[in-house]
Amino acid sequence: MFLGALFHAGFSQDLLAAELGKIPGLDFSIDVKQEIRCGIACSSVRVLSPSRQQFRHLGNILDLLQSSSLQPAIKEKAEQIFIRLAEAEAKVHDVDLAKIHFHEVGAVDTIVDVVGTLVGLDFFGINAIHCSPLPMGRGFVHCDHGKLPLPAPAVCELLQDVPVYGVEQEQELVTPTGAVLAVQLASTFGAMPGMTIKHIGYGAGSNALGDNQPNLLRLIIGETQDAEESQTVEIIETNLDDWNTELFPYLCEQLFAAGALDVSLSPLLMKKGRPGHCLQVIARPWQTLPLKQIILSETSAIGLRFRQEKRMTLSRKKIAVHTEWGKVEAKLVQTPEGEVIYPEYEACRKIAKMNNIPLARVYRAIVRAEQKEE
Repeated sequence: MFLGALFHAGFSQDLLAAELGKIPGLDFSIDVKQEIRCGIACSSVRVLSPSRQQFRHLGNILDLLQSSSLQPAIKEKAEQIFIRLAEAEAKVHDVDLAKIHFHEVGAVDTIVDVVGTLVGLDFFGINAIHCSPLPMGRGFVHCDHGKLPLPAPAVCELLQDVPVYGVEQEQELVTPTGAVLAVQLASTFGAMPGMTIKHIGYGAGSNALGDNQPNLLRLIIGETQDAEESQTVEIIETNLDDWNTELFPYLCEQLFAAGALDVSLSPLLMKKGRPGHCLQVIARPWQTLPLKQIILSETSAIGLRFRQEKRMTLSRKKIAVHTEWGKVEAKLVQTPEGEVIYPEYEACRKIAKMNNIPLARVYRAIVRAEQKEE
């Protein structure tokens, strides 16, 4: 379904064949059909191979990838995906990782699905994936191990700490391969991020769903947009009365690296007269899960509050200004009164330390300097 969505969005079938040709020994063909499902145009993909069960062990697959001439980044990601999948299967079946005996996972079609998806994402230049919560069907599915409950045990293992929701359909809606692609490739699970949509693709599944529901995977490709005015953000807060605030700078580093827009720590007086602090983090709504996990791991918080609010920001861009010490990075902000240059603290601090001069002098020089964009 992922490959079908990529093809429907404009991925080249010839390019996929050329890239998969870099893996030695794969005997397969791809059948891509354009279909209509519940009135929606989509692409369905079938991988055909007379030797589809040739590669059954993790070691076989890793050797195959290592011997290929795929791009190093794609090769590495594919290896990580198969290792993650093998770890889940090994835990479910209580088998040593080196001895796990793959069935569907070791098939040629799974190798094509995984590597093909990575090649397709690279084709579109996608550098971040955001996934919606995943639907969990119920009932049972027949496989080489016998009759297994749904969601499949390997799927449950893979989707730990991932948002899911149950549905009434007695069908397999997320396969182990689909689950491992989601957890390995997606940076967040939740609402759709702000973006300018460029391509949309629908990939069709092989089974028909009940209630006339289309069995489709929708891929929306776009460019992230930094809204210049009204935006929706999520505010995460927690009160701390037993935390060493010397750890705050490190916490800030972790939160900003995970996508926080702003972090603050305010003193407050808590119950029974105890002094404490309120930690507040501002973030885009679709980036909050890893931030919450960081707070609960790096502080003494045992609970969090969060809410969504509107905010307005001014348009700004990075510039370089010429000073007597060379080019220095700054921000050019468009205010209602016109353009204003704001020095960047870290850049100014570096200049001040290198030249043994007051930081304020660097600030004043940048504000006065003639701006020049890089």
